[in-house]
Amino acid sequence: MQMRLKERLGRKFDEEIRFFKGWIDGPKSVGAVLPTSSVTARRMASVIEPSSGLPVLELGPGTGIITKAIMKRGVAPENIVSIEYSTDFYQHLTRTLPAVNFINGDAFDLDRTLADWEGRQFDAVISAIPMLSFPMERRIALLEDLLDRMPSGRPVVQITYSPISPIDARPDRFHIRHLDFVVRNIPPAQLWVYSRG
Repeated sequence: MQMRLKERLGRKFDEEIRFFKGWIDGPKSVGAVLPTSSVTARRMASVIEPSSGLPVLELGPGTGIITKAIMKRGVAPENIVSIEYSTDFYQHLTRTLPAVNFINGDAFDLDRTLADWEGRQFDAVISAIPMLSFPMERRIALLEDLLDRMPSGRPVVQITYSPISPIDARPDRFHIRHLDFVVRNIPPAQLWVYSRG
């Protein structure tokens, strides 16, 4: 029991060190100093409807905490498509979660990054991209591209550390809903849902 606890704490510490190193190397591509908490990851994954049979798209998996929450929600690893910009994180993820479809690419260029998934629809998008690091027009363009790849009404969930939505309201083009404020995250996280229809 004590040995398992030590191993678990050791893995958690390794993930936090890897994440912090990623933040130091590229603070604009890693939005926080520490990985997302498991509580936040579960809340983000709670919007997924595993019975839809559609794959789930994840943006910015980092060390894989949200990916694991998606699997615990009941989505098979081969039904997860996860885009990671950092090559270091990507290599770590492919070693630790080899059955997941990880792509080392740019979420802001989905036509190229998702070329092998062209024409496929996704049940939900779970995003940990540091949106505040990008101009508003790029954020809106990405969101609309994501919504084009989903059935009407299905959600894009975005984490942010700002008290307001990282994407401006466009009521004629998409809906915004505040999902949750998660205090058990460092820093505390705001979760937003975007949808059409």
